Amino acid sequence: MGEAQFAQSQTSQACQETIEQCAQTLDQGTRVQTPGGVFEVQWSNEGKATAMGQLAFFAEFLQTSGLFENWLQSCPLRYTSPNAPQLVDVLGTWMLGILNGQDRYAHVGALRGDAVATEVLGMNKIIGDDSLRRALSAIAPAPKAAHNSEERATQQAQALQAEQWMQAQLRHSIANAVQTGWILDCDTTVKVLYGHQEGAVVSYNPQKPGRPSHIIHTYWIGNLRLVLDAQLQAGNRHSPSHGRAGLKALLQSLPAPERPKLVRGDSAYGSEGEMLELEELQQPYLFKLRQTAGVKQLIKRQWARQDWSDMGQGWTGCEDELRLSGWSTKRRVIVMRHQRKADLVLEQKSKTQKDQIELLFVDENEPVKSWDYAVLVSNADYTLAQIGQLYRDRADCENGFDEIKNQWGWGGYSTQDMGRCALSARAVALIYNWWSWYVRLANPKSRMEAKTSRPKLLSAVGKLTSHARINKIVLVLTHEASSQIKSMIANIHAGVEHIRSAAPQLTGHNRWFALARYIADKILAFVSNTPTPMTVATG
Repeated sequence: MGEAQFAQSQTSQACQETIEQCAQTLDQGTRVQTPGGVFEVQWSNEGKATAMGQLAFFAEFLQTSGLFENWLQSCPLRYTSPNAPQLVDVLGTWMLGILNGQDRYAHVGALRGDAVATEVLGMNKIIGDDSLRRALSAIAPAPKAAHNSEERATQQAQALQAEQWMQAQLRHSIANAVQTGWILDCDTTVKVLYGHQEGAVVSYNPQKPGRPSHIIHTYWIGNLRLVLDAQLQAGNRHSPSHGRAGLKALLQSLPAPERPKLVRGDSAYGSEGEMLELEELQQPYLFKLRQTAGVKQLIKRQWARQDWSDMGQGWTGCEDELRLSGWSTKRRVIVMRHQRKADLVLEQKSKTQKDQIELLFVDENEPVKSWDYAVLVSNADYTLAQIGQLYRDRADCENGFDEIKNQWGWGGYSTQDMGRCALSARAVALIYNWWSWYVRLANPKSRMEAKTSRPKLLSAVGKLTSHARINKIVLVLTHEASSQIKSMIANIHAGVEHIRSAAPQLTGHNRWFALARYIADKILAFVSNTPTPMTVATG
């Protein structure tokens, strides 16, 4: 061995001895030098602490509403082995991972040292990610080669039972939000995949072309951003025609008084199949039409008209009837136009997409004006101004997609079989709905996305102590808006106490509906008391 190699060997040995000495002294305490001075740092293996200190308030919300208990009791998972984890540990771990903003099963390990969360939710422990995957596989088993018709029927029955369980829980989570007039927003979103999953197909993927994906057909309660259902399918089934059966079943499952006043969708839904299906159900709809050759001819026919009506935000519109070549009947269409700058030409290439051409129209009767057109189709009896605002409101569901994909777990929780992927998509939507109600109880005046609400209403350093059979959690807030946080928690506690004292005889199911009505009344009271811009200006 040369001198250089010998010196390097001695240095490595000295470093290893230093590491071992530091590891031995960590539990006893060690000194660290920082810009703020010298600090004594010591590990503690005895105390019970959590980074989700305010979980106790959310757990009280779940206990009063009965949401978590109902989810547990209706779960089809049943273990026969005495060594299997408890059902509350499985679903509690799953919920905590989703609530904490995780999107991978492997991230559950970051929560396994949290002894406070388990006690707050009545759990025994937080299970490992492998146990969680196996548990979900027992709820929604992966399809296997069936040796006979009986095995095939058993597999289909298990898959249907898991689907119905989560669909029923999503329906329960919206409470009585469908008791009054509401709008159903339909749309699809792409879940990008990076492994070898069932249904991972390279198809429509605008963000990452060439990357395989799944598609989630989603049905929202408009403006409330509550998920009514989320149906996961293979990546090449992005067309609304693949979700048509699910949409029809969803509408038929609702009693007539609880059906939406309007079904909204973008241009992908403006096809004969979707419209004909809804017309058979006598369901009003509002869709956008693609600017095909027939639609462009319709637009040109409107140029000579002088009866354009104001539709708000700079748009004007007029009505007509249209029957395209693939349509079975004439339908009411609304042509909307918005004036563009005079220096725009008929065809202008987009700066961001070189191959995409933006079509603008120059009115022959007004040659100095260029117009941007949009054509809507509807069978609903709304005025032009109402239809213009209704379609603009549809854009709010895009904000919901952005939140639930980027701040919750819709972009992850991927397994090789589609059964568990579909189960996780609905579970994320379920916890998202719970949290949305909870946040509106805390802050009725406006909704807060998870990126804002989690640091305010979930995160806090909490330490659990027990004395004389009394459990005490001491919270330390690190957020600057501590006074606002305490005010919101006071709103939550007041709502929970009101339901407990006003209706102590109600069961968990009925308590949830009463609590949801309480939250809705608080929201409506704030909206009705909010001064309009005209009032502010004159006041």
